[in-house]
Amino acid sequence: MQEPEYDLAPIARRFRGFLPVVVDVETAGFDPLRHALLEVAAVIIRMNEAGDLEPGPTIACHLLPFLGSEIDPRALAFNKIDPEHPFRDALPEHEAVNRILTPIRRAVKSSGCTRAVLVGHNAAFDLGFIKALVDRTHYKHSPFHAFSVFDTVTLAGLMYGQTVLAKAVKMAGLGWDNREAHSAIYDAEQTARLFCTLVNRWRELDPVRLWEARPDEGLGG
Repeated sequence: MQEPEYDLAPIARRFRGFLPVVVDVETAGFDPLRHALLEVAAVIIRMNEAGDLEPGPTIACHLLPFLGSEIDPRALAFNKIDPEHPFRDALPEHEAVNRILTPIRRAVKSSGCTRAVLVGHNAAFDLGFIKALVDRTHYKHSPFHAFSVFDTVTLAGLMYGQTVLAKAVKMAGLGWDNREAHSAIYDAEQTARLFCTLVNRWRELDPVRLWEARPDEGLGG
């Protein structure tokens, strides 16, 4: 028998069983089927005792370009990644996918959620590369929903009128360092802070908080 929704953990109730996980990828182009995936970082979102969201620890790794992948020099000029750098400590994709996705699967289970939902800035781009990685490595049971995402571009556009990550982060009162930008770890962590700020601010503004109430508490109809 399925557990009643009001008996689920608060983080599971908040997003109807989805656990938000912020993901950022750095790539060698725009096509997830052709271009190499070079960096992945993920931040699992948690809920504290006060009911506010906060970023958890960051999971990250560098990846070796998959066999036959293409590298667009324009992408490398943008993200400043040297795929051949000897100190990248890059992993083959079949190792990297376990490094990133296995802790996420554990977090989904321990939080009482049913799936992870990818949170990203232009989230469809990141999800496309994660799905291509899963397909290439034959990783079973990806924790992520196949197509649903939470996009901070949309949320920041709604809240602040900004769609560029750096500008949205600044509008949220969070610091931004251009020297650190366009690394997967920095962008994922900043996106996680932005997402938590946006959701927590909405919680402050929302007088009803439907997801926090039991069905017998009465919400005016």
